[in-house]
Amino acid sequence: MALRIVASRPDPAVVTLPWSSPLEDWTNEYVVPLPRGLSRHVVRIVRLRERTYAVKETEEEIAFREYRLLRDLQRMGLPAVVPQGVVTGRTDGDGEVLPAALLTQHLQFSLPYRSLFSHGLTADNLPSLVDALVVLLVRLHLADFFWGDVSLSNVLFRRDAGGFAAYLVDAETGELKSSLSDNMREYDLTVATENVFAELLDLQASESLTDEVQAHEIIEMLAGRYHALWDELTAEEQFSADEMWRIEQRIERLNDLGFDVDELDIITDFDGDEIRIQPKVVELGHHRRELQALTGLNVEDAQARRLLNDIAAFTATLDLGREDRQLVANRWLNQVYEPIIHLVPSEGRGKLEPAEIFHEILVHRWYLSERAGHEIGIFETARDYIDSVLLTKPDEAVAASE
Repeated sequence: MALRIVASRPDPAVVTLPWSSPLEDWTNEYVVPLPRGLSRHVVRIVRLRERTYAVKETEEEIAFREYRLLRDLQRMGLPAVVPQGVVTGRTDGDGEVLPAALLTQHLQFSLPYRSLFSHGLTADNLPSLVDALVVLLVRLHLADFFWGDVSLSNVLFRRDAGGFAAYLVDAETGELKSSLSDNMREYDLTVATENVFAELLDLQASESLTDEVQAHEIIEMLAGRYHALWDELTAEEQFSADEMWRIEQRIERLNDLGFDVDELDIITDFDGDEIRIQPKVVELGHHRRELQALTGLNVEDAQARRLLNDIAAFTATLDLGREDRQLVANRWLNQVYEPIIHLVPSEGRGKLEPAEIFHEILVHRWYLSERAGHEIGIFETARDYIDSVLLTKPDEAVAASE
């Protein structure tokens, strides 16, 4: 049987991998020590030149289905790992057929939830982790995606201005629908609470999470926050004609959550005394798109919000309010952001991604200034943070295996 590789982004180096060996037998010549989550399949992380991939063994039909679904999610701009290709026609040295393999691009600076806890995450961080999972689930449901197996294990997390952003990593059970029913959404939410409950108990059993954490309270919080966010994004709102300001208020609340409004369905009664509105919410990323338009930086949404706030502070400090906003943003980029990031030595660049480093420097400045009783400069803060905090952190771009 001939080896066949179907790829959306052909990488000739993929051919050099030892496809005639089962994944579990691949050696450190190919496998790199990046943390990976739990999976029902054999999964290995490999590096080929400058690129890093996750390789998963599975059945051919399932591999192609997941590959195509991930491509659809990518085209829709949803947070999921990027598919690279499918390898079929594998046989070992004795001619025995081996499983097909799905390749996805490794998401830089991402970690499975178990690795986050081994890197110092505590019970205090659980609400942020739950929020990230909730936002991911809501975004997928807004796009009429039925997940079918919602869990922490099927997600990769990236740090996002002290919180987290979640990315779908396993779409094997997923399906894009023409319209997602409320029953299907509730089924996904039920599966999420059951799986997360079991995962929290497992963390406690392995002593990665304190026994003081009440797992049932966490899953109640998960369900509550899902319904609250879904209602905020989709619920109909009714008010009187002299309260038109509430339309703008609703849009601002949605923008604060990071979502854009594509259109509003506005209905008035016969006399025009009562008004009902229902927003059609589109892609999360309001702040990141604004920052990218101003500076070219492509970061997570909460990071973008933090950087936009610093640009605003920079504008006010230098009294640049009358200047063109894009010119001011580029001045901030050249005079503040890039020089700060260039201060990070090579041994610190695998700790956190640049936007998260900058966010942590801003937090560190607040602590230093409070302790000193006066404002500490950003560059002095950056040097102190790099020496006393950043260089003590574990690498998250390349980390030891679990």
